[in-house]
Amino acid sequence: MTELPRTVIAIDGPAASGKSSTAQWVAERLAFRHVDSGSLYRGLAAAMLRTAVAPDAWTGRALVEQGGRIALRPEKTSFSILIDGEPAESELRGARVTEHVSLVATMPEVRTWVNERVREAAAAHDVVVDGRDIGTAVFPDASLKVFLIADPWERARRRLVQRLGRRPVDAEIAEETEQLVKRDSRDSTQTVQAADAVLLDTTYLTQEEQVERIVALARAVTHRPSGT
Repeated sequence: MTELPRTVIAIDGPAASGKSSTAQWVAERLAFRHVDSGSLYRGLAAAMLRTAVAPDAWTGRALVEQGGRIALRPEKTSFSILIDGEPAESELRGARVTEHVSLVATMPEVRTWVNERVREAAAAHDVVVDGRDIGTAVFPDASLKVFLIADPWERARRRLVQRLGRRPVDAEIAEETEQLVKRDSRDSTQTVQAADAVLLDTTYLTQEEQVERIVALARAVTHRPSGT
């Protein structure tokens, strides 16, 4: 089992369940550091897309070899991803990377590489970690595990609001919902709720309400009073 010298809050859930943004906010509230494991999968996909290798020829070994181009840079309450020494956030969230990241995440070599990088990042700081396998394979002994779920239509609506910066129409939400359901099917073996995780349905919760509930749970298990 993984030795945990620091406090780890593990947040899992399907795509577009709000894991990353919620985890970032929780980390800020607790004065922890946020580790977004999904950004590492996206980093490998982005680095590979910069090469001349066609996606249908990608292998786990070839993707892991791109890992030397990727670095995690500590920020105040998070880590940012650098590719070839440069920030790459907008590239990581772009359509091309989003299209290929599920393929990348199915490869055992890639998952092993990402999990090792996440554990290294968490070794010297109290962290809130979100992504795939966090409460099961990466940190099975995490201080707190939370599994976020939401109705696919609501997840699609939230994702489009974030992407478009406006209220999406029903046709747009329907198309995005279809893509999310397909991705849920592809990710079903990698996005599994840990037996001891707290299930949190966020369909009818605001993000602030999600954060408040997780912060309260975290303070209960870490015995840290409000305001610290």
